[in-house]
Amino acid sequence: MTVDLQSRVAALPWHHSIDLGGGVVTSGNKSVAQCNDEATLIFDRIDLRGRSVLDIGAWNGFFSFEAKRRGAGRVLATDSYCWAHPDIKGREAFEIARSALGFEIDAQEIDAADLSAETVGKFDIVLYLGVFYHRYDAIESLAKVARLAKELLIVETHLELRNVDVPAMVFFPGRELAQDPTNWWGPNEHCMKALLQGHGFDEIEMTAHPAGSNRAIFHAWRDTNMRISGLTEESRLKPLTETLRRDFEKRHPLLGWIRSMLILVRRRFRL
Repeated sequence: MTVDLQSRVAALPWHHSIDLGGGVVTSGNKSVAQCNDEATLIFDRIDLRGRSVLDIGAWNGFFSFEAKRRGAGRVLATDSYCWAHPDIKGREAFEIARSALGFEIDAQEIDAADLSAETVGKFDIVLYLGVFYHRYDAIESLAKVARLAKELLIVETHLELRNVDVPAMVFFPGRELAQDPTNWWGPNEHCMKALLQGHGFDEIEMTAHPAGSNRAIFHAWRDTNMRISGLTEESRLKPLTETLRRDFEKRHPLLGWIRSMLILVRRRFRL
């Protein structure tokens, strides 16, 4: 059985690295560590027990499965582009993973433009991970998605213009972003926060992303009853200058220490 599963997994392209048990792990573009790091930031502060979850743009389904593993009630995984694409074969991979894991998760092939309370219903939590910037109609699609979130909308997205202190967004008409023609937009964090506030979310938490300064995770809350803890200072998305400084100090600890000492000396002697 394991050999057959391994051969089926190996025959498909994968985006998520998912442990299917029995030593079978899908070889995704995102490593197991990357997927787990994101899941920690997305889910750890939420009491998922019994909550309904909608995963938009589920692809191979890692975050749908993770929500279920953490005790979510009904989970609906949806996708369109990746599930219908003849080369990506996302739906086929999703079905293999769902079957191997044995999770009771619903699936519906539907485009984000067609999402509504009538087509999929409303959910306690809506996941909109890695989708916003892929939508040509990004602002309109976000509005439709926001209406489906009864308590919490979680958005993970690429960011640009982080050196601009007002809401702003870049449009990529071609392959300018990662040579991918489906990468249309690069908002800054101020833009994402303003858009989410405009849809009636009372509190927006902006989390730094383990992949680097050009991505972030946004928890948009209508109701915080399911929140276990607030966002820590360490996890909070920092201004770009501070983020770059921290990244530099991680890569060059000695130079970072020297820089810190020089700052202390200047302050001490008011240079």
